[in-house]
Amino acid sequence: MTQRIIKRIENYTKRLLEAQQNNSRIEEGRAYCNLGNAYYSLCDFQRAIEYHEKDLSIAKDVGDRAGEGRAYGNLGNAYDSLGDFQRAIEYHEKDLSIAKDVGDRAGEGKAYCNLGNAYLNLGDFQRAIEYHQKDLSIAKDVGDRAGEGRAYCNLGNAYDSLGDFQRAIEYHEKDLSIAKDVGDRAGEGKAYGNLGNAYDSLGDFQRAIEYHEKDLSIAKDVGDRAGEGKAYCNLGNAYLNLGDFQRAIEYHEKDLSIAKDVGDRAGEGKAYCNLGNAYLNLGDFQRAIEYHEKDLSIAKDVGDRAGEGKAYCNLGNAYLNLGDFQRAIEYHEKDLSIAKDVGDRAGEASAYYNLGISYLKLDSLNEALANFRLSVETHNTIRASLISKDVWKISYRTVAKNAYTYLWQVLIMLQKTNEALYAAEQGRAQALQDALEMKYDFPSFPHSCNKPEEEVTNISRKTSTLTTFLAIQNETINLWVLGKESNAVFRQAKLTMENVHEDSFAALLEASLKKIDAGVDVRCENRSLDKVSDNPAPKTRGDDRILEPSRRKTDWLQPLYDVVIGPIEDLLNCDELIVVPDGALSLAPWAALSESLRIRTVPSLGILKLITDSSADHHTKDGVLLVGDPSLEKVTDKRGRPIYKKLNYAKMEVEMIGEILNGQPLTGEAATKQEVLKRIESVALVHIAAHGRKETGEIALAPNPGWKSKNPNPREEEDYILKMSDIQATELRAKLVVLSCCHSGKGEVNSEGVVGMARAFLFAGARSVLVSLWAIDDEATIEFMKSFYQHLRAGESASHALQRAMKCLRDSENFSAPKYWAPFVLIGDDVTIQFDANH
Repeated sequence: MTQRIIKRIENYTKRLLEAQQNNSRIEEGRAYCNLGNAYYSLCDFQRAIEYHEKDLSIAKDVGDRAGEGRAYGNLGNAYDSLGDFQRAIEYHEKDLSIAKDVGDRAGEGKAYCNLGNAYLNLGDFQRAIEYHQKDLSIAKDVGDRAGEGRAYCNLGNAYDSLGDFQRAIEYHEKDLSIAKDVGDRAGEGKAYGNLGNAYDSLGDFQRAIEYHEKDLSIAKDVGDRAGEGKAYCNLGNAYLNLGDFQRAIEYHEKDLSIAKDVGDRAGEGKAYCNLGNAYLNLGDFQRAIEYHEKDLSIAKDVGDRAGEGKAYCNLGNAYLNLGDFQRAIEYHEKDLSIAKDVGDRAGEASAYYNLGISYLKLDSLNEALANFRLSVETHNTIRASLISKDVWKISYRTVAKNAYTYLWQVLIMLQKTNEALYAAEQGRAQALQDALEMKYDFPSFPHSCNKPEEEVTNISRKTSTLTTFLAIQNETINLWVLGKESNAVFRQAKLTMENVHEDSFAALLEASLKKIDAGVDVRCENRSLDKVSDNPAPKTRGDDRILEPSRRKTDWLQPLYDVVIGPIEDLLNCDELIVVPDGALSLAPWAALSESLRIRTVPSLGILKLITDSSADHHTKDGVLLVGDPSLEKVTDKRGRPIYKKLNYAKMEVEMIGEILNGQPLTGEAATKQEVLKRIESVALVHIAAHGRKETGEIALAPNPGWKSKNPNPREEEDYILKMSDIQATELRAKLVVLSCCHSGKGEVNSEGVVGMARAFLFAGARSVLVSLWAIDDEATIEFMKSFYQHLRAGESASHALQRAMKCLRDSENFSAPKYWAPFVLIGDDVTIQFDANH
């Protein structure tokens, strides 16, 4: 390939001389353009820039606006490759302006494409996606199938950077389909490579390898040596993730060999970088350093500032592993300097984080603190650019979680516990808090000009209900107790569990639930979407022991009680407690921890303040929506058999609630997704008893009218599955939402908290949500809900009604076992609903 490019350079040079002899300025400019592109292909970006600047000068002289725009675009690409993203953007904006002026729609799309890539490199994912969407729209308008594929490719890469790998895969599959349609074998290989990278990010390394091998095969078939090297590179990274470091090294050495053969200096540097990372994982730090120094040398030679910064970062990490913390700091400071120069905000945040870790290893806590604080501030700036895109904010916050965690941990080490609480709160449920700030139309804690210590004191004194904030650190749990009568009180407790190598608190919770067979052998028509048995489980009471009142908190939940309530028990001179949980404890059965305490949870202190400070007129005061046993008979398998069983008990449940509240339930075929979404925004109370999905709590409703599908796929589920995105798109005004479905409180636990249906309802504007943490027994749940709504109807608050319903089952003959009454958790405010006679 290199020989072909050199041959082209010879031809373009001849044309340049001919154009100069003939005094043909336009042809001279075109020759400079071609020479610039050729040197760009050789990764000689500086020489490429020299030729494109000559092309630009001639285009301006002869008044060739289209040629001027073309030159700006090429210069932008060259500077982008050099890591000078800000200058690249300046050139691409000039290209875009000219394309619009001369009416070049295809050129306009290409400019949007280039701008999107530049902003992606800057870490501004929101703006990158906006530009690639504009490119896609234009490609469709002008019928440019290849351009459409290019846009899908770039959108896929953007979503991959955001951590939204499923959407990335969707776009890369569209790119792949187009490449096949137009017969673009090289593009097909590139799409396979991108799909492989997405699956690699998802942790499906075997599938990633399959795609990278397809990419490799095509590259060999079409003679694309550079593409072949890239495929080897990706295969090496996949095997590195699998822990097969020797095979990873083999592939990266093949990539290195090809990069040398084709004269791809940038690719050669990248191969050295990957080899360095592989040897670092093998513990061969000296060899890792040798390779990263070679990468650094090449980055300097080709003028790749971003690559130079990355090499400094890798060298810093290598010396960190060697225990040479001072040298690690020197390299990370160089990385930081370059990140600032090229405007790479994500790289800047990463450099601050690495410096923080290095200073922490030196026990220089104040320096570590300063750098972790700067890392968090930079991450927050990037996050702010994502505007209202909830999924993107969650993904980005997960990427940046370590910086937030180390910030509050170092503050605790420095005994600055109030400031540590402030820092930990900053990183808690950020995306949900952003959404609620816009919904309730005012800023919340911790967005304040006060000092952290003053802000914590203020929120503590404004807290009418005793609140404890939890932060997990390995086997230590940090607890802050906030109450109106005093400042925040800080406590710590350690968890000791033998043979636990992962999350000890997750193991503690799992062991506690296992003791009571939570969700096992309950009489359940199976409200779970994930597993429907042909034979209903036999009725069982499970653990039928009726515990003595004094022991009811000291049996199965005693270990959990000891570490999360025990350390603050002397402060609990009340009958109500709000918990801000962390990590695995977000899925703990909090309301069941104590008979005497009414316990509910909130995702963060800021969200608690937002909900409690919101206007009394914001939430609806009357109206109920009762949904039970939505008909799913039309959802069938390939043989035409219904996939989901009827939920007769769920129907009985909402009919019973309807009698208590004087409300007409929505059941059977009438309980369609369309009808539920139509009614849900105008009521004070929502109760849904239906099938729920174990991973997210998403709910199966009756299919919308006209739905006749068999063997449903994910796209067809849109007509009957109530998803998180459906609820988040509504303007909910409900004071209370009750999700009487199996697993309705479940979801992915990450830095945002529990991302599931409960969060979706809070996001949409619900003031309070009652959910279940595991599969619920049908008969027990009817009894539970009967007691709950009788007390709610009598004017008691939701937490009082929950406490009384739990006691009702505990004291019953048939449902005293904890698995029947313990799964219910109240999230949000402690609401009281006034029911009038017209409901």
